[in-house]
Amino acid sequence: MSLSAETLVLVKPARLYLAAYVDALQRGWCADTVREEAAAEELAQIERDPDVFLARLDDPHAKGPPVRLPDGSVSPRLPGFHRWLWDGAFCGMINFRWSPGTPALPPTCPGHIGYSIVPWKRGRGYATAALARMLPEARAVGLPYVELVTDTANVASQRVITANGGVLVERFTRPKELGCADALRFRIAL
Repeated sequence: MSLSAETLVLVKPARLYLAAYVDALQRGWCADTVREEAAAEELAQIERDPDVFLARLDDPHAKGPPVRLPDGSVSPRLPGFHRWLWDGAFCGMINFRWSPGTPALPPTCPGHIGYSIVPWKRGRGYATAALARMLPEARAVGLPYVELVTDTANVASQRVITANGGVLVERFTRPKELGCADALRFRIAL
């Protein structure tokens, strides 16, 4: 891990960091890499009511609206929260979601943890560091393991997961709501 990855912090999305998040969206980055309209939707939500937007990113009681899936359908929201990666500037995000009382997730939820690093900060060990820092949060809700899903061609993400103790569980086809692409499911014991 690079020195900069060691100083990386996970911050709760807040107004203090919002301008940097907006800048990343305007520069073409979006955590949702499947739905092309996602960045524009987020920018519109921020413009409409930034406090509501920020509140939806920290929703451990699943009080927010349903989640829009890549095919346009919706799925009930799971408890979860996002953290933004910060090294003095916005670096990306990581999120964690779970089903209360069980490690199982619905088929339309691609994994317990997802992350995305802005292109201009990739290759610095940030995703690996962020995932390592998120695992204690998963332990805190009582999960015995977390599952992460990645595209079969996303070798960088596979390295991030295995560097954090991830073991390949299966190769599978995502459900139609998520685009039917081939994917890999990894599991990290907690």
